[in-house]
Amino acid sequence: MLNAVKRVLIVLIGVILQFGFAILIRLFFYKYLGLITLAYSIASVLIVLGLLKNSTRLSNDIPWMILILIFPIFGTILLITLGKNYSKNKLLKNIFNCEKEYSKYLVGEEDTKKEVEEKDLDNIKYLLNRTNYFVSTGNVITYYNFGEKFYPELLKELKKAEKFIFMEYFIINEGYMWNGILDILKEKANKGVDVRILYDDMGSIAMLKSNYAKILAKFGIKCIPFNKVSPFRGIFMNNRDHRKMTIIDGKVAFSGGVNLSDEYVNINSRLGIWKDNGIKIEGNAIWNLTVMFLTLWNANNKEDKDITKFRYEFMSSKKNGYVIPYGVAPLHQDLIGEDVYINMINSAKSYLYIMTPYLIIDTDMVNSLCRAAKRGVDVRIIVPGIPDKKIVYTQTTSFFKVLHDSGVKIYKYTNGFVHSKVFLSDDVRAVVGTINMDYRSLYLHFENGTYMEEVKVIKDIYDDFTETFKDSKELKDEDVKVGFIKSLWQAILRLFAPLF
Repeated sequence: MLNAVKRVLIVLIGVILQFGFAILIRLFFYKYLGLITLAYSIASVLIVLGLLKNSTRLSNDIPWMILILIFPIFGTILLITLGKNYSKNKLLKNIFNCEKEYSKYLVGEEDTKKEVEEKDLDNIKYLLNRTNYFVSTGNVITYYNFGEKFYPELLKELKKAEKFIFMEYFIINEGYMWNGILDILKEKANKGVDVRILYDDMGSIAMLKSNYAKILAKFGIKCIPFNKVSPFRGIFMNNRDHRKMTIIDGKVAFSGGVNLSDEYVNINSRLGIWKDNGIKIEGNAIWNLTVMFLTLWNANNKEDKDITKFRYEFMSSKKNGYVIPYGVAPLHQDLIGEDVYINMINSAKSYLYIMTPYLIIDTDMVNSLCRAAKRGVDVRIIVPGIPDKKIVYTQTTSFFKVLHDSGVKIYKYTNGFVHSKVFLSDDVRAVVGTINMDYRSLYLHFENGTYMEEVKVIKDIYDDFTETFKDSKELKDEDVKVGFIKSLWQAILRLFAPLF
């Protein structure tokens, strides 16, 4: 914990130094303060006009515009520091170049692609047109409605590893869950299995020592802390690796909302029952996840000259719907994570069910949800009954009334905290992944999801929603009403939500 505090202090000092530059101008160049202020004001107007001209997501850009107009110096510095400008970051350029290079390896099943075109499956066509990932059929998908059901299956498959184990997680925390995994990883690495771990440095900052990668290296385990916390890395500090995946020999893969920490398997959870989920994939869809992992890995250290050695070819002739694991990255012009969700909302005809820990969304998402409910779709959203972050939860509750008044049904999970990120519609389509309904996941983070259509496992996902509704309370008119003071506070939080 002391180590984490020290690292956070370093970051805070870096931020103070950046803002301190503006203060020095006022102290030592006060004679020219009027001219400097005028110059910054003109620059801020030009920046705002540029943002307005190029904006496709005004909900995200309006807070920047207001901040820059009110505080020209600080707003401009903050935009440069946290805004979406990746041209000068070496690692981000490496990731972009790796994505481009590895796109040639993302070759899938042409017959399946033709089926998608013939059946006019628009949601899949969007992913095929706007990403490099491919769609496959014949995959066997297993759904786990709680982390404690997911965990034993993960251990069982890890024990079978013969060639490689790739693991990428936002949070790794020492305890019962991680120690059980680590024992297997040590054994496998000792036997020559290529074991690689990617974890987000900020996500695990309070859990792991700063030299944890070196500690794992002693056991033969390769490890990269993604995007190490630094006071001088600027904008990239705001872009975290929120992905969660394990790939074993290319034969089996796991993903979903579960991180590697005890609360995710309901051990020592301070938030009541921790409701999470995961999926296991067996089939050609795994290759999308493998390339996703290797993109970030080799952007960091360029270890693999030929990544095709990690591909396992499945020869199943059985049909089982369509599966397309996809990645989300802040490098993309399209907001893939949000667009997939909105496409599902817009295509829903009978019902749309959602589980999400956070509900901090832009006007596009709000309007899509409201329109779906108004045209008669049974739209239901399950959020936590016990929040993990009070301010974030206040932002979530600020959307309840407008959604409720349009016919969207909001459910609070009374047993505890919902961490699942699941969309389900019409017994036909589902997304299970890491993508929260908030600005960080939709705009800033590296994320992954698995889109499924006409897949047998959708029945299990439906059953999970059915059971979770029973453990949740539907909010009524009186539950979504708020007083003037709270309403004002919600408005302020919503205004600046896209900034952070």
